[in-house]
Parts: sequence; structure tokens; C-alpha cells
Amino acid sequence: MLTVSLHKIKIHAPHGLYPQEHILGNIFEIDVDIWLPDALPWPYADYTLIQSTVAAVFNQPGQLLETFVLNIYNVLKEQFPLSEKIRVAIRKLNPPMPGEAAWAQVCYER
Repeated sequence: MLTVSLHKIKIHAPHGLYPQEHILGNIFEIDVDIWLPDALPWPYADYTLIQSTVAAVFNQPGQLLETFVLNIYNVLKEQFPLSEKIRVAIRKLNPPMPGEAAWAQVCYER
């Protein structure tokens, strides 16, 4: 099996539950891993397609990381229907909350 990965895709977007997040925005970091079966011809996944998919989903309005992670997964599954598994992780860097946290993360794989 071949794994194609694109990690630490950075996007600034106005998503979140709180009003200030829609004004100031947040920095998000996204990791994508796609497992492709051994086959002839040798499997191939275009990194630019993965990045443009992530960017297109983040251009849509929304609040919850859970929604974005599922939407990214669904589009990638359409683009790579032979994939055996896809993993998408989204991190919101420096989430707005009391105290200090490097990131909040939501991850989906299937």
C-alpha cells in the first residue's frame, strides 16, 4: 500500500463558534494522508489537488472543525475513490480560550 501525505497546510480563515473569530479569523493547520492500494499502474495522488481541495472547503462558511474535517474527507473520497483509507486532521492554532493551548484538533479517518 502507498501512503500519500500532505501535512501542515496553513490557512487563515474566519471560522469558529465565537463572534471575534469571524472578525479576526484563526490560523488552521491541516494534515491529509491517503492510503492507496498497490495496483498497476502504480497509484498516484496529486499534492496540488489535495491542497486545493482543503482550500476550497475552507472557503465555505462554517463554524465547527468537525464539519470541515468531514467535508474535506468527503471531497477527497470522491477524488480518490480507490483509496483504502483517508485521514484528515485539522488544528486550530492558539484557540481562543482561557489558559494556554497550542492547538485544538479534530481528526477523522476511514
